[in-house]
Amino acid sequence: MPNGWWYMPPEPVPADPGWDEDLAWLDRDPERETWLDRAREHDEPPLDEEYEDHEPLTEEELAEIGEAAADELLAVEAATTGRRGPGQPGSVRVFPGESRSPAAAFGPGMVFDVLPGCAQLAVAADAAAGDDGFAGVSEAELVGLMCAWDRVEAHAAARKLAVVAELDRRNPKPEDAEFTADQVANALGESRFRADELMGTAGHLDTHLPGTSAALRDGIVSLSKARIIAAATGLLDAAEARAAEQEVLDRAGRLTPGGLRAAIARAVMEAAPEKARKRRETSARFARVERWAEDSGNAALAGRELPPAEVLAADERITARARELKAAGLEGSTDELRARAYLDLLLGQDSRPAGFRPAGSRAGQPGAIPAGFASRVTLTVPLVTLTRLAGRPGELSGLGPVDPWLARDLAGAAARNPKTTWCVTVTDQHGHAIGHGCARPEPKSHRKRAGPGPPGFCFTPASRDGPPGSGYGTWRLRTPGPGPGLIITLDPVATDPCDHRHQAKGHDPGARLRHLSQVRHATCTGPVCRRPAAQCDHEHNIPYEAGGRTCLCNTGPKCRHDHRLKQHPKWRVDQLPDGTFRWTTPSGRTYDTEPTRYPI
Repeated sequence: MPNGWWYMPPEPVPADPGWDEDLAWLDRDPERETWLDRAREHDEPPLDEEYEDHEPLTEEELAEIGEAAADELLAVEAATTGRRGPGQPGSVRVFPGESRSPAAAFGPGMVFDVLPGCAQLAVAADAAAGDDGFAGVSEAELVGLMCAWDRVEAHAAARKLAVVAELDRRNPKPEDAEFTADQVANALGESRFRADELMGTAGHLDTHLPGTSAALRDGIVSLSKARIIAAATGLLDAAEARAAEQEVLDRAGRLTPGGLRAAIARAVMEAAPEKARKRRETSARFARVERWAEDSGNAALAGRELPPAEVLAADERITARARELKAAGLEGSTDELRARAYLDLLLGQDSRPAGFRPAGSRAGQPGAIPAGFASRVTLTVPLVTLTRLAGRPGELSGLGPVDPWLARDLAGAAARNPKTTWCVTVTDQHGHAIGHGCARPEPKSHRKRAGPGPPGFCFTPASRDGPPGSGYGTWRLRTPGPGPGLIITLDPVATDPCDHRHQAKGHDPGARLRHLSQVRHATCTGPVCRRPAAQCDHEHNIPYEAGGRTCLCNTGPKCRHDHRLKQHPKWRVDQLPDGTFRWTTPSGRTYDTEPTRYPI
């Protein structure tokens, strides 16, 4: 793993790193290592035929396993208090024979309560669950089961990372190593960013962090905590990384993520202060503002890699503005008022009630849609939602799905903006585009005859006879407000077979072909890429120089990375007649990218 790698988390780090309220931490007895090594020797999964007649372990069999392991466990001498860390006993008091539940061996201090993560622990925990009813299992034993599965999860993650590291080692050539993350991303259904991060973590644990790797394999730390350590030490050489991890490993399992992040950051600064400073200064060149969709349907906006002093000053200003809003009578919690103050400062608006607004300030209704927003984004809304015949969600580019009410509000705001452009896409039952048309203003000679615009959206045939039976032809779209009616001619988006009606004679596509290609695939045709098609190359699947058509049946959007990936001799891409792109990786596995599914 080259020095200088580090991972920046996709979400902002909380201002409060969390309390380190955990107290005692048991050191592992070195004499126990012989038993642990033997347990690890049998991690290989059983052969398929061994599963055929597999029955749940009986209580007697579980007891035998527990007794065999207990013979080699050393008694824990010191008591512990506070929240326990993964892999550590919750109590040193053992009560053998006092519980008859199927999870008795997972009670405080019992054999499976202190067993490191391994395949055998998973089998025992699965058997102890029974039918998931947990009849007769005490709360203490439930906690033991929960922690056992946590250790098993960490153990499985360690094994997975070992495989990823080996895959990386087998592709040492630069021309192959560049695209190894694409194999990982396609196989796991992850983004390329996440695949890069996974490979970076795997490689760094393998070469620089043996202690963290072992702790993850045993279940002492979780995958998320191992990632925190790997990300923080990514800029260090092997010796420095090991020195830094040793400063936190004795308590990493019991620290909260925020507490661990702060602890390893201090350790890195102590191990290599100049490198820590250099990373801070280098990362400042990647300062940016990010937006993303919240799971609730709202959105988030955050600045990243900003100067710490200015962030603190900005935070204080937001707080001061929130106090002004509260003093003016605006209701809401501290967080709500800070969020409103944040938007007020960004948008230059004032959410205080009118009676408190200073002269000359611009009013802004809290939560109102800013004027002109539609000139900056693409909004996709089912026609039945706009016409209130149904309540299906829409989609806002850069954020994702929006509920029907917000979709209508956004469309209404767009209709008030004269710069808004309108298109209509016809889909099949799966949401794939099969027809498309772009709006143009209705001729002036027709406007007076058509009468005033409707109070809402309306989509009707442009003539008394209407379009042909297929639905393709000319339609009239009316939007709310005083604007003119719009004429839209719907043409098929040909797939199988292609009629080549929009084929260009030369290498470069015409505007209509490029637009229809971006309608059919709204994002890059790479299996895990979500870059908008408008920001991609218009790429020939069969090269134009090799006789490939400049047509819908042989072109599609690919980001520059996937364009180069497709040209790698070990990769292959086939464009199927229905518009699907089939990618074949160097390992022979295939992944399909279907045309975009629109809201229907």
